[in-house]
Amino acid sequence: MGKDDPGRQGDEARRVLADYRARLPDHFAAPEVIERARAIEAGTVVPPVPRHAATVVLLRDASRGGVEAYLLRRVGTLAFAAGMYVFPGGGVDSEDARTEIGWVGPAPEEWSVALRADAPLARALVCAAVRETFEESGVLLAGPSPTKVADVSDLAWERDRVALEQHKAHLAGLLAHRGLMLRADLLRPWAHWVTPEVEPRRYDTRFFVAALPAGQTTREVGGEADRAVWLAPQEALDRLRRGELTMLPPTAFTLAELTAYPNVAAVVAAAQRRDIAPVLPRIVVSGDEARLLLPHDDAGDVPSRSGPASPEKPGGPQGPGSPPKPGGAQGPGGPQGPGGRQGPAGPHGPGRPDRPGGPIGPEPDATRDA
Repeated sequence: MGKDDPGRQGDEARRVLADYRARLPDHFAAPEVIERARAIEAGTVVPPVPRHAATVVLLRDASRGGVEAYLLRRVGTLAFAAGMYVFPGGGVDSEDARTEIGWVGPAPEEWSVALRADAPLARALVCAAVRETFEESGVLLAGPSPTKVADVSDLAWERDRVALEQHKAHLAGLLAHRGLMLRADLLRPWAHWVTPEVEPRRYDTRFFVAALPAGQTTREVGGEADRAVWLAPQEALDRLRRGELTMLPPTAFTLAELTAYPNVAAVVAAAQRRDIAPVLPRIVVSGDEARLLLPHDDAGDVPSRSGPASPEKPGGPQGPGSPPKPGGAQGPGGPQGPGGRQGPAGPHGPGRPDRPGGPIGPEPDATRDA
């Protein structure tokens, strides 16, 4: 495949949607799900406000053309998305909002346009994307200069990674100690998924794409994942259809989109032209049955009552350098919903946040496998 193939992308996306419509009814036919959907529709139950999260689709060129994406399989004993394949990612941390950090690439004010967020939240989302990628793959999107990335092959870096993962350090402090700057120029915005209102645990997840930096390699770091693989998007989808692996719709839908591109450079270029308005899957109840509305379904963009933490779909492509649009996403001061680790708005209770998603939610830690 020598050039972008949008027709193939559309075909794969439609197949993914059809697969999930066929495979998800059992969950949504559960009496408690139908009861909750009815209560939300009637206004007697208020859906939780989704928590901000970031997911990174780490990519490399495949030897025979096309791209490969880095996927993690979540440990089978976890309460959420056990055994599912996900991209690296997780909830925004209060420390991600720190401003004393070296920065290369589009400023937070520019990212705020692409991410439909105010500048402090945009900064926190980008920092969360870099931090989670390092925590979960060992890849660090940072360098000593605007044109270099860090050499993280030394074993001492593993101690730094573990310190971040265990909340004994924060990204700004690590980069300052190592004399590094965050390479925001190595990330591109790709998508924005919001967990359906019917789910008790909700996330507002921005998806980014990034090329594996030259000179760095991924490594299996354990923790919440028991396996890490590089897979071509089409191969991953074929294995999903054969029942050899499982993943949530946002992950599969993203992989379907990636089948259209001949190399990582084409993905990065396409990201500059994408509109990443939020996608909110909906649950519609009819009689005793619940139906899932995914992207491209009729009436799939019905406005939500709780709303995602960012504005509804305005439309039109925009990259980090695009002119601002009116309005903005919920900033660091807004509600973040239930969860663990403190987010930019303030404490969220003890412990680390649950990874985003629900049966069809975003992935970080989905969106993590979204």
